[in-house]
Amino acid sequence: MDWLLEANKRKETMLSELQELIAIPSVLSDETTPTAPFGKEVKQALDWFLHKGRAQGYSVKNVGDVAGHLEIGEGDELLGILGHVDVVPVGQGWTKEPFGGEIQDGRLYGRGAIDDKGPTIAAWTALNMLKDADVEFTKRVRLIIGTDEESDFRCMDRYFQTEEMPAAAFTPDADFPIINAEKGIAGLVFLTFSLHDDEILESFIAGHRTNMVPDTATAILNGQLVEWQQDFKEFCVKHQLTGRAEQHNSSTELTLNGKSAHAMEPENGINAGILLALFLKDRLEGDGQKFVAFIADTFYQDSRGRKLGLDFTDEQSGDTTFNAGIIRFEKKKTATIHVSMRYSVSYPFEEKMTAYELENFMLDIASNSPPHYVDGNDPFIKTLQSAYEKQTGNKADLIAIGGGTYARVLDKGVAWIVYT
Repeated sequence: MDWLLEANKRKETMLSELQELIAIPSVLSDETTPTAPFGKEVKQALDWFLHKGRAQGYSVKNVGDVAGHLEIGEGDELLGILGHVDVVPVGQGWTKEPFGGEIQDGRLYGRGAIDDKGPTIAAWTALNMLKDADVEFTKRVRLIIGTDEESDFRCMDRYFQTEEMPAAAFTPDADFPIINAEKGIAGLVFLTFSLHDDEILESFIAGHRTNMVPDTATAILNGQLVEWQQDFKEFCVKHQLTGRAEQHNSSTELTLNGKSAHAMEPENGINAGILLALFLKDRLEGDGQKFVAFIADTFYQDSRGRKLGLDFTDEQSGDTTFNAGIIRFEKKKTATIHVSMRYSVSYPFEEKMTAYELENFMLDIASNSPPHYVDGNDPFIKTLQSAYEKQTGNKADLIAIGGGTYARVLDKGVAWIVYT
């Protein structure tokens, strides 16, 4: 059978279904209900897939309103395909409607088109191709749908409390061709216990997710500070950024715009929080000055943790990276920096963290997801490589990433995108 020809026959249906799914703004929400633990739009996206499965005759199960699966085939062994329908917040800089699914010049635009609604729809389409071709499934195959991949993987924690672990699985949420190594992901929180007092700095806010480079930062300053405005303009020009300084009665608000990127490679973005801290570090006094100076001195032009003394690299997965994703200072209340650390497969995490000390700041390990690695000589890897090379004609090299996919919740699984 010519699978490419069969896929092209389904092109319009596949694109239409992807547009439907992208139209659902399935971003994690604080407005929850017992039947929508991550928000109504996230639940709507899950329900959309489960409805599609039922309509096509799959065995369908909703698991705790946070995950579900569509199953086909028979046999003792289970093959899993894990996709997710939640997406990260929209952010700035869009030239298309983020939830519009507009098609232009052969490209479909929308939040989730690549991560991970598009690849999950591709897997769904491939399953339907096999089903409609009356292919005999000698194993059970499950398309497992999650809803909290972009945050804490709580959907998969709940799912595997009651559901069978696949003998082997892949997640279509990655780069070509096969990812067999995922770095560890730790949430580090740097915090202080002083009064966070400063004559000038009232508040400092940058970022909302540790897995994204902050594209906007705002500082509220006490005083008109007219003399700073020209300096701020020159700073923006020097660093090729946009920003604004606004006066509000007895205060001044500085806003700096950067460029968002994924935390697995912070250097692909421009961290607005770090740069605003750099501007302020020599203009403040007291606790506020210590706070912004620590940010600027530690993270400016250093996403590898060298200034922290936590840098590390290995052959399997490359450099350890650090992204200061959430920065908060509120006078006399809060001073914290939340960092996403993506550490190498062989990184001595416990040893490094136990021995680490900082002056003026305390380091707290808020979360830690250990690295995931499947040996390149494993028969499962060899099977995937063979299939990939046969269908594409390209060599199936193995890749390591700093991102976290559902592969890390599996006993044996990789991130793998396939052509359909």
